Amino acid sequence: MILAPLGATAGVDVRGGGPGTRETDLLRPENLIQKVHAIVLSGGSAYGLASAQGVMEFLEETGSGFSVGKDPSWVVPIVPGAVIFDLGRGGKFANRPDSTFGYRAAKLAKSVSSDVGCVGAGLGARSGGLKGGLGMASTRLDNGHVVSALAVVNSIGSVINPDTCLPWHESTTRLRRPNASDRRALRDYLSALAVPVATPETSLNTTIGTVATNLRLSKSECTKFAAVAHDGLARAVRPAHLMNDGDTIFGLSVGPGDLILSENEPIFSDPVGRPALLNKVLAAGADMFAQACTEAILRASSCGGMLSYRELCPSAFVSQ
Repeated sequence: MILAPLGATAGVDVRGGGPGTRETDLLRPENLIQKVHAIVLSGGSAYGLASAQGVMEFLEETGSGFSVGKDPSWVVPIVPGAVIFDLGRGGKFANRPDSTFGYRAAKLAKSVSSDVGCVGAGLGARSGGLKGGLGMASTRLDNGHVVSALAVVNSIGSVINPDTCLPWHESTTRLRRPNASDRRALRDYLSALAVPVATPETSLNTTIGTVATNLRLSKSECTKFAAVAHDGLARAVRPAHLMNDGDTIFGLSVGPGDLILSENEPIFSDPVGRPALLNKVLAAGADMFAQACTEAILRASSCGGMLSYRELCPSAFVSQ
């Protein structure tokens, strides 16, 4: 979950054939709402969308939301969200997030967190038969702007190249090709699950996440930001965007102030400079989302009866 109690400009791009989403239509550039106050990423399939209600309740208590009346307390927090399918994994089918999960998560949210792997929505995630998870990545551009990504990888496709038994996308984690014994263990494990190494399993899955920047963006630009981030998803997870995936990415701008679409606005006075700046942010968003997807698998640990890449291929990890 990403909290933005003061509001953040947002867009969304949904590419998967089986999405589970909430409040995505209002993010269309032509629609009224200009700011969101949180983005919820949850497990529990469609049931898990209820967790966003708890986030709304917390934000209402703190006075954050879209004003709808003369009384300052009359607010409607704008909380879009997306979910992954993880029902029945490692427990009972009825074990799923509800509104109390969202409320507690919002109340305990940190301004900075390094928790990745089997946490939050990543706890029940599975990717190409291996344990999936939650990953993050961030970079600072040469102009000082920051671009970050958060991904929950629960994909039909795999993050791991079957030929090398290494990630498709180059990782910041130091890796080497696993030894023959580990490569065999990985392939035997997937074979036992009836998951061919080179073809997707028939399952219910989804990769969801966000890309964010501190550059001021319009809703249209946030939508483009989210769309290009899907290129990063497709680099890291192969194949992606299938009928049983619900791949959904949100684009967020937490830059100060509002972006005024005016010919007199300084940032629009140069028709070349603005697209060039956006291109850097868009490219970085795709790179960071690919990295976040990869790190989600590399940092996950075995749980819920699902084995992790780290456990199956320990020889791939170079000692620090």
